Amino acid sequence: MTMKMTGLSAVLAALLMTSSAQAQDIAVQTVNEDVRALVPETIRERGYMVAVNNGSYPPYDIVLGPNEIEGASADLAVAMGQIMGVEIRHQTVSGLAAMLSGFDAGRYDMSVGPIGDFPDRRTKIDFIDWVQEYVAFAVQQGNPRNIQTLDDVCGLNIAVMAAGSAERVLKQKAEECEAAGKPTVVQSFQDQNGAILAVRSRRADGFFSGQAPLTYFVSQAPGVLDLAAANLPNGFGDIYQGGIAPKDSDLGKAMLKSLEILAANGTYEKIMTKWGLERNMIDKPGINLAK
Repeated sequence: MTMKMTGLSAVLAALLMTSSAQAQDIAVQTVNEDVRALVPETIRERGYMVAVNNGSYPPYDIVLGPNEIEGASADLAVAMGQIMGVEIRHQTVSGLAAMLSGFDAGRYDMSVGPIGDFPDRRTKIDFIDWVQEYVAFAVQQGNPRNIQTLDDVCGLNIAVMAAGSAERVLKQKAEECEAAGKPTVVQSFQDQNGAILAVRSRRADGFFSGQAPLTYFVSQAPGVLDLAAANLPNGFGDIYQGGIAPKDSDLGKAMLKSLEILAANGTYEKIMTKWGLERNMIDKPGINLAK
């Protein structure tokens, strides 16, 4: 629905009315006019921007409905929107591939993320990084298949998110396993919940994904799931994740400056701590940090 009121005061009123319940314990931010000036005029005039996400990725994104999320990203979006003087509305799509293609087609303005920053994804977008991540496994309690590193997946059934970097690394390892005579079955899912269900129901021996969301899922299933191969490279170097914006755009600069303000005033740390993400904080947000 298009906002009926005009002017900055109306935008701020809308922001206060639409802030999620999960963000109510985070201090309200002050509009920064220099940052707001970087936001495209079309977005400033309509008073909101559309942020796309690719489904539940707790504790960053916990999808409550097609246009409603909670989690660290939701809290961060509220704070960033307040600094930029616009509301950030959320749109959920099915899978990373759909999100990136929709973004490329101009259906969405940006994404808060976090999305894996890899150089081969930067043709038309920039990553505004605010997370450092690891990739690990969620396994059945007791780790019955003894997955200690990525090298242990040969001969197993492993779940993974479709179209992401973890799938690419896992499929490469599966090729090595095939050549060694111990084929690995790669089960690709469009959402985290489906992959976790596959492990819980023993249709998969493990779920290879970001350590932060896996830690969350394991914490929600005491006595059922364990975390395995944590804090290891597992086929990756340093992993940075962040929001996305059009390549070399002022919107990307506005997002970065908003994050820098939130890091400087302690709000970034407070949000990350609230959602148990202290180990995933980075010293300073930046654009395209991954090498």
